[in-house]
Amino acid sequence: MAKENLIKVQLVRSMIGVPEKQRRVVRALGLRKMWATRVHKDNPVIRGMVFKVNHLVKVERVEK
Repeated sequence: MAKENLIKVQLVRSMIGVPEKQRRVVRALGLRKMWATRVHKDNPVIRGMVFKVNHLVKVERVEK
């Protein structure tokens, strides 16, 4: 069975004053409140979303 790579995304900056497009990206990542954390599969779609809001989030690789 193939091992899935996972990443943990955490919202570490406030969304006050952030453009609406970036707010939607953060919301699509499943982050609603400050310090909220979600685990996602590490794929190009999620990587692209994280790249767009990298100044608002912290990303860590999850070891299974």
